[in-house]
Amino acid sequence: MRIALCNEVLAPMNFARQCELAAALGYDGLEVAPFTLGDNVLALTAAQRAQIRRAAQDAGIVVSGLHWLLARPPGLSITSGDAAVRQRTLDMLRGLVDLCADLGGAMLVHGSPAQRRLPDGDAAQPAREHALQVIAAAATHAGSAGLTYCIEALAPPEANFINTLQEAADVVRRLGVPSLRTMLDCCAAARAEARSPAQLLDEWLPSGLIAHVQVNDPNRRGPGQGDLSFAPIFAALRRHHYDGWVAVEPFDYQPDGPTCAARAIGYVRGILEGLP
Repeated sequence: MRIALCNEVLAPMNFARQCELAAALGYDGLEVAPFTLGDNVLALTAAQRAQIRRAAQDAGIVVSGLHWLLARPPGLSITSGDAAVRQRTLDMLRGLVDLCADLGGAMLVHGSPAQRRLPDGDAAQPAREHALQVIAAAATHAGSAGLTYCIEALAPPEANFINTLQEAADVVRRLGVPSLRTMLDCCAAARAEARSPAQLLDEWLPSGLIAHVQVNDPNRRGPGQGDLSFAPIFAALRRHHYDGWVAVEPFDYQPDGPTCAARAIGYVRGILEGLP
């Protein structure tokens, strides 16, 4: 089990400094939001990509993967009725798969609720089918690069498509792409699911469908900064011999990004040290 920090928490710093601080705090990796690397991330040259990867290596950590995939550029959508929009979106996703591979990452997390919203009424079903086609194509490209592509269940009202782990698992099973998996986001699960995150892990980890975990409190702060107890969550991960990445992903950085990152890793490492 390796612990990563979602790098937008430290976004005001340059990437090399993000790596140095994350390593000094005790993280094993950074999970990168592509928009933090620039407005036109696919235009990064091979030399620039190598420099980013080397910055992590020099600090003693790695880029674990990518998340928040479709924040930029504007106008992307996997559910759009416009085939040109969907093609631009798929081109972006394929480019991000290639970027992830170049940076040494292992997986991509497809959340991006605004870019997968279903329209109301009769248009919802065709939009759903459009989305599944894009997801399948992106995951297939990830597989060709040796990466895992995770579709993330997200809670309403931010998302109105794939809200629960069951729904995400149904997508994974229906598409049947070997590189496609789902993942657990604790904040989303605590808001959208009838069962606790720990109970969900006990239910779904044996299926092999969960390939990633993000830890955050339902109040959108870091683990340990709210009412959700993470000890049962990490106990479930340990019980099922989970050996993938766990990413710290707060959204509300209190009192600031670096302090939030420091508090979170101290809390998480303390739990792990206390587990059998």
